[in-house]
Amino acid sequence: MQSLQGIAVSHGVAIGEAVVIDNEGFRIPKRTVMDDALDGELARLDHAIGAVAKEIEKNRDRVSEELGEHYGAIFTAHLEMLHDKTLHNEVEALIRDQHHSAEYAVSKTLRRYAKVFRNLDDQYMSERAHDIFDLERSLLAKLLGRRREILSKLTTPAIVLAHNLTPSETAKLDPRFVLAFATEAGGPGSHTAIVAKGLEIPAVVGTGLFLTEVSGGDIVIVDGDHGRIIIQPDEKTLQQYQDELEHHRSLAVRLATLRDLPAETQDGEPIQLGANIEFPHEIQACLDRGANGIGLYRTEFLYLGADEEPTEDDHFEAYSHVVNSMSKRQVTIRTLDLGADKMGQLPRGEEEHNPFLGVRSIRLSLRNLDLFRKQLRAVLRASVLGEVRVMFPMITTLQELRQAKMILNDTMEDLREDGFEYDEQIKVGMMVEVPSAVMMLDKLLKEVDFISIGTNDLIQYCLAVDRSNKDVANLYRASDPAVLRLINTTLRAARDADVPVNVCGEMSATPKYIPLLLGMGLRSVSVSPSAIPEIKSVCRSVTIEQCEDIASRALQLDSAREVDTFLQEEIRNISPELVV
Repeated sequence: MQSLQGIAVSHGVAIGEAVVIDNEGFRIPKRTVMDDALDGELARLDHAIGAVAKEIEKNRDRVSEELGEHYGAIFTAHLEMLHDKTLHNEVEALIRDQHHSAEYAVSKTLRRYAKVFRNLDDQYMSERAHDIFDLERSLLAKLLGRRREILSKLTTPAIVLAHNLTPSETAKLDPRFVLAFATEAGGPGSHTAIVAKGLEIPAVVGTGLFLTEVSGGDIVIVDGDHGRIIIQPDEKTLQQYQDELEHHRSLAVRLATLRDLPAETQDGEPIQLGANIEFPHEIQACLDRGANGIGLYRTEFLYLGADEEPTEDDHFEAYSHVVNSMSKRQVTIRTLDLGADKMGQLPRGEEEHNPFLGVRSIRLSLRNLDLFRKQLRAVLRASVLGEVRVMFPMITTLQELRQAKMILNDTMEDLREDGFEYDEQIKVGMMVEVPSAVMMLDKLLKEVDFISIGTNDLIQYCLAVDRSNKDVANLYRASDPAVLRLINTTLRAARDADVPVNVCGEMSATPKYIPLLLGMGLRSVSVSPSAIPEIKSVCRSVTIEQCEDIASRALQLDSAREVDTFLQEEIRNISPELVV
């Protein structure tokens, strides 16, 4: 049994067989080979070994000629390893006796050898593990003959283990078959993490290197509550987590009884509880959990989940489906937040050294006006179907906001000329997710009908922490006093200007922060559909006076650690069943 600590980005627990996506992007499946196909599988193995041997010989000859036979001897060692009779017999035995596929047998055997070498005290021998991994990659390349498989083609339930997953790859995961995933890289606020929440599957990222320790088919536990993955658990650990799974199921049943009850505090203060979505198919989950509306529709996943750039009609079809399905409930559509770690089909242009500080979100839209107008036309066309609002992401200056509004007005005129109907009084809002927006709120609030605080980016830009970087993940803290002051300042300014304000970041989906935010004056939150029952439960368990006391005390603390400890104890008293 091996346990690794990472960062929990989507709660829950999953137990299942591993599907390994290694650094080279290969899926290493564990599949059963029928008796009549064993000879064919062994032939595949022999063919792969022969092809790799020719490549190694070619590299050996070229290097020996250019650099000398001393360097060519490195490849001679690879050849000797490739043709080692004991190694070859072990791989063949896994195929012939245990009916494993050739690629699984190769990976299983070579990784066991690599692990033995890596654990040796002799440094020279320990480094031979790299040669074995290199040999494994070469053989898998011949056996699989393709790069990373499309993960959505999984047909049996499994847990995906990878070095990293991009947001677009995560968007294509099928939650019917992907029970959970864990990655060596990544951070808590990454867009991959956000998609995992939308898919409602447990996820742990930033564990550090572990793929060499696991093979496809191994039993794995992903603990999305504690940020832990466990490879080949013992019986005691397995039983413990099976009990935890049962606890999650029973809690979900109890919370489901809140579906048709209002999200109001014990002293009768109504709380607007909306949902954040990425995909139109999430609407049913929102309705099943009693969402008041859609507080944030992240439209960039129209790009990340598609093979071609979506047309205006593609946008309109997605938006109209959401608006119609919500039956006149409010739907807030955010314009594209592409850039940084998600680009879809858009050309990346020159490589950016600091993509989170580069051309992303509203900046990208304002530089790609055809793309921007296409999306705005679709939003406006959908606005006649229900209560639709449009929201601009990552506004940093007053000029950006005014330019975006001007393009929206121009788009309205174009639609009018083309004979399309739209809501001429559509509400226009902006995301508050950078410190400059907080500092300029007195000006910005005069230009919008509502604002929404995006805590994911606000934390990142306030604390100068790349939210997708596991090496600084410990600094990415919603509870940092600087972050709390920015949020408190924003809520006070919005209240004074009588402008509605919502919090749609992951902070609002964490139960312990809800009393704090309500105490600061927040009355509207939107969260992933899966978090709605828990957040509603917290709202119905507190009074505003109680929350104001919590907020007052939290704002006086000096560190994120102190704030976290205080809020964890408070939520334990308020809703002990929600404390993991």
